Amino acid sequence: MKSKCLKAHRINRDWCKGCGICVEFCPKKVLELDKEDKAVAVRLEDCIACRMCELRCPDLAIEVDVEKKPKDEG
Repeated sequence: MKSKCLKAHRINRDWCKGCGICVEFCPKKVLELDKEDKAVAVRLEDCIACRMCELRCPDLAIEVDVEKKPKDEG
């Protein structure tokens, strides 16, 4: 069985309009809006690579790259 592992989390600040949809949909509260109202990953170590932020972003400003790895057995 394979599980997802975060490879890279990219936010295009030029495309982000600061709507906050990604922040609201993130189940692990990885994202926040900064002082310029742009999305930023503040707790990247908590990211479970569910890609909800990427899927819900209306401006396609977020890209989450994942790699598949064998799930630990035991």
